[in-house]
Amino acid sequence: MKCKGVIRQLCDYLDGELDPALAEELEKHLEHCEDCHLVVDTTRKTIEIYCNTEPLPLPADVRGRLERALADRLRES
Repeated sequence: MKCKGVIRQLCDYLDGELDPALAEELEKHLEHCEDCHLVVDTTRKTIEIYCNTEPLPLPADVRGRLERALADRLRES
C-alpha cells in the first residue's frame, strides 16, 4: 500500500471497518512510513480528544447573532 491508499482508507481503518487483509497491508506500510504513522496517530488522538470532551456553551451574544442569521437565511429561502 502507498501513502495515498492509507489516506483513502484512514476512516475505515480507524473505525475498525477495514477489510482485515487491507488493514494488515496498511499496518505494514505504517511500520516503514513515519509520515503516515504520524498522520494515523494524530488523527486517532484527535478523534479521542474530540469524543471525550463536552461542548462549550455559546456566549449569549454569539447565540443571538447565530439565531438572527439563521432566521434571515430561512426568510430568504
